Amino acid sequence: MSRIEGVLKSLKSQGRKALIPYITAGDPHPDQTVELMHTLVKAGADIIELGVPFSDPMADGPVIQQACERSLVHGTSLRQVIGMVKTFRETDDQTPIVLMGYLNPMEAMGYELFANSAKEAGVDGILTVDLPPEEADEVAPLFTERNLDAIFLLAPTTTDDRIRAISEHSSGYVYYVSFKGVTGSGTIDIDEVASKVAHIHELTALPVGVGFGIRDAETAAAVGRVSDGVIVGSVLVDTIARNQADPVQLNKALTDLLHPMREALDNLTV
Repeated sequence: MSRIEGVLKSLKSQGRKALIPYITAGDPHPDQTVELMHTLVKAGADIIELGVPFSDPMADGPVIQQACERSLVHGTSLRQVIGMVKTFRETDDQTPIVLMGYLNPMEAMGYELFANSAKEAGVDGILTVDLPPEEADEVAPLFTERNLDAIFLLAPTTTDDRIRAISEHSSGYVYYVSFKGVTGSGTIDIDEVASKVAHIHELTALPVGVGFGIRDAETAAAVGRVSDGVIVGSVLVDTIARNQADPVQLNKALTDLLHPMREALDNLTV
């Protein structure tokens, strides 16, 4: 059983929902990432999605694009991001870490070297935005052999046949994108999300995490009511951007944003 599967099963047995925050590694500076990861855990994170900065993050809106730019200014590389996870593991061997990014840096590093390095560092899952499962034959077995969960995206337009196919290639959880568009855009329609997630549950046994459009405790609770987990990204990354000049204030601001979401999820009647 992977660390991700173990955490999600434990939460389900307690009637609780997963809180999964996303930050971009190296933003606002590589030296701060590990501390920010620990801050997220203290504020209530169950799983962390750690973004690998990329020069052309086509699925992301301006907020995360700018985070990638801030990170890449300091030369943050995939190897450094894996090193951050290794450092994090020195004091936290419980919280699952998912690397989220694009295929090009993994391909440049070499798929087998990447998989070996990620496993050795303590990475638990890989979410590659631009890698459809139909084209994952070269890399997916490398993840499976190392007990790294392969996580794929589902969209509002994903057909039933494709949901089934994606689920067959996935492990850990599936990430449902709550609306069409890039990260940080649009407004979430809870009724539509509830209907779609319920339908996805009919087609897969995997937990369903929902991302895009979650901005505060109210939207986190609304999404948590109808899903297995809440994925929070752009609002956290925007908070980092607005508080990057003061590391102490930055950690406080992230806690002040994430902790109420944790409380709202734990207050749900399930």
